[in-house]
Amino acid sequence: MNVAAVSPASAAADAAPRPQSSLRPLVGLVGIFLAAMMAGLNTRVGALALADVRGALGLGFDDGSWLTTAYSAGELIAMPFSAWFALTLSLRRFELWMLSVCTLLALLLPLIHNLELLLALRFAQGIASGTTIPLLMMAALKFLPPAIRLYGLALYAMTATFAPNLSIWLAGNWTDGLHDWRWVYWQIIPLAFIAAGLIAWGLPREPIQTPRFRQANWPGMACGVPALGLITVALDQGMRLDWFHSPLITASLLMGLTLMTVYLLTEWYHPSPFIKLQILGRRNLGLGCILFLSLLVVLLSSSLLPASYLGPLQNYRPLQMASIGLIVALPQLVLGPVVALLLYRKWVDARIVFASGLSLIALACLCGAQLTADWNRDQFVLAQTLQALGQPMAVVSMLFLITSVVQPPEGPYVSGTINTLRAFGSLFGAAVIGQLMTVRGRFHGEMLLDQAALAGNALVVPEPPALMGIVSQQSLVLSITDAYRVLGVLALLMIPLVLRLTYIPAPALTPPSLSHG
Repeated sequence: MNVAAVSPASAAADAAPRPQSSLRPLVGLVGIFLAAMMAGLNTRVGALALADVRGALGLGFDDGSWLTTAYSAGELIAMPFSAWFALTLSLRRFELWMLSVCTLLALLLPLIHNLELLLALRFAQGIASGTTIPLLMMAALKFLPPAIRLYGLALYAMTATFAPNLSIWLAGNWTDGLHDWRWVYWQIIPLAFIAAGLIAWGLPREPIQTPRFRQANWPGMACGVPALGLITVALDQGMRLDWFHSPLITASLLMGLTLMTVYLLTEWYHPSPFIKLQILGRRNLGLGCILFLSLLVVLLSSSLLPASYLGPLQNYRPLQMASIGLIVALPQLVLGPVVALLLYRKWVDARIVFASGLSLIALACLCGAQLTADWNRDQFVLAQTLQALGQPMAVVSMLFLITSVVQPPEGPYVSGTINTLRAFGSLFGAAVIGQLMTVRGRFHGEMLLDQAALAGNALVVPEPPALMGIVSQQSLVLSITDAYRVLGVLALLMIPLVLRLTYIPAPALTPPSLSHG
């Protein structure tokens, strides 16, 4: 079967059959996995430990918030274009370059105290590390035969399920265990060296495809890069600056969406696009991308919502919240491959596994919606356990259903599309949930004050400062329970859409062939 040379995008894919008879590409894939995990941890740990970084550098809340925005903008900008550059420059060369940039910047960042330079370097690091996550999916589709490809996708799934939850424990260890905030940036250095060694040994040396530079959609990229950056600014800073009451947010969103429209139009008509939008016409890809975006929002119920309660109300530091994240993170090391193994059974329908995972996540949200002001981390154990079971079932099944309708030459296009959605979905989800909690918190606060005013005629009401403290606490609790309910309902609403995906039979569990005709 010869599907390796269907389009120019597959120029580097011709090397795929040759390394399949060797262990070396699998070692290289492990290196790419570690690089992607490094990028995921760099994102989340930096956000969780931001207060300590701001304190060490003497930055105010407003100035410090731009550190997260700069990194997120760089990460999102890199996602659509990384697969193209990896194919053009070679996967091995591009990964090693990006890991070198990440490592060098990680060494420098704790030494910089000038805010403008710090933001520029953090933005550059976001670009470099943002390239690594899409390449994990691309490499899994390139190097792994169908008989073991699902295990590669399970590794990719861990960047969405394992890394965000492990980050709580890591952030706590650096800031409260070692009491050295510099490890927030330095933590990636050991992983980067190991990943670089595995990639350098495992991946084949390939020439630079210089003709591709003349074929690329450079005008589209010139619109896409600022569009993604401006949209990131709007989503990440919108809640702090009160959305459309801020000229900066309004201008960023309008300009970003306008430029994004132009970028997508150029990609649609260009003969050699970075992202091939036409493939979204396939049901499992078009509907799957909508489900993926929704799933990313739902997954925040396991990381963002417990932290939103335990931090402000119970005064937990990250290290004290670590067990909440580890309950979800550690089982992924086993459950991801187990779900992949399950999907290889001929009698298993991946859509049912996906729907079952969503049902468990919805049940976890229902448990979280019972939240009261008396809860501590122990009360979150049941909800987090259900999340640990449901997340790999949903994510791995979804990746299988999406990627199974893709030919190997289309892998880079799909990788860029899915990972752009992944970065955008995390930003969008955090913005939506944050705004939902703000709006519902104000509503509950007003209702509680009205009730207190009515009760004041018959009961003894606390003094105004004490009353405001009680109202603030209860309104936050109620807003978090509302968020849990909304995310639980969203998970349930996704199930009918999941069942409308095209059925994909399990891949054949035959040994990979060493020769391809």
